[in-house]
Amino acid sequence: MELRLLVTFEKVATVLSFTRAAAELSYAQSSVTSQIRALESSLGVELFDRLGGRIRLTEAGERLLPYARQIAELAEEARAAVVGAEEPAGSLVVGTMESLTSYRLPPLLELFHHRYPKVRLALRTTIGDETRQALRQGTYDLGFLMEEETAHAGLESEALAVEPLALVAAPRHPLAGEEITTAGLVRQSLLATEPGCAYRDLFERELKSFGDVDFMEFGTIEATKRAAAAGLGISLLPEVTVAAELAEGSLVRLDWEPPFTLRTQLAWRAGKRLPAHARLFLQQVRKLVSEQG
Repeated sequence: MELRLLVTFEKVATVLSFTRAAAELSYAQSSVTSQIRALESSLGVELFDRLGGRIRLTEAGERLLPYARQIAELAEEARAAVVGAEEPAGSLVVGTMESLTSYRLPPLLELFHHRYPKVRLALRTTIGDETRQALRQGTYDLGFLMEEETAHAGLESEALAVEPLALVAAPRHPLAGEEITTAGLVRQSLLATEPGCAYRDLFERELKSFGDVDFMEFGTIEATKRAAAAGLGISLLPEVTVAAELAEGSLVRLDWEPPFTLRTQLAWRAGKRLPAHARLFLQQVRKLVSEQG
């Protein structure tokens, strides 16, 4: 089996599209198709079921995929060890989330842009289950999670830090400066980002034990903050995302602590051999988080 054919197979199996695999590998689609046929011919089995405009792995393809991934990862590691020993190089697709991309990661992105220009970072904004699924499928190399749990099926992860949360509102909100109970929050106007965000889902779960709740949903953290500052209601958000507003006084922190703890984590597929540039990214993330406190 040729390495080139296995690399192409791994890419097609990951994205389940000959067209998309060709684009990501910088091949003509006809080249991808011919390489897959050559691999199938050498093995004497079909690796994909062709279903009209869609494809899926056959049973043989499912068995081959983990080996193809290991071989591709070892080949990349060998290449980096021989060719890129002096300067880290390679591509990394990283699943992230708005709270990290906008409020924690800019110094890290600047560092890689200037000091490690041959490391090509591609950030994909997803949350929770979507990120975990993309990591298991190999669509993402690394992924940030902000979760209560630190063990995830099919993944390895490193907890980087506890992520403080803050319940915030406009300074003139009736609850500002008051003692607050969870039961009392149920009767308030509640603002939130979309479902699937861990802190929103845990907050909703907590409130539902005291009654029905209804959130006014906003697409982004920025929009949620603006709505809270305008007096539309209260919102639970990561403290790092509201630090500037709390400092300038456009938002105030309400006297309520969530009874759950979220940890920011970096995860990757279980058994995946992280190449040198991925290990460098993990090292720099650790350093950044420790410096930010």
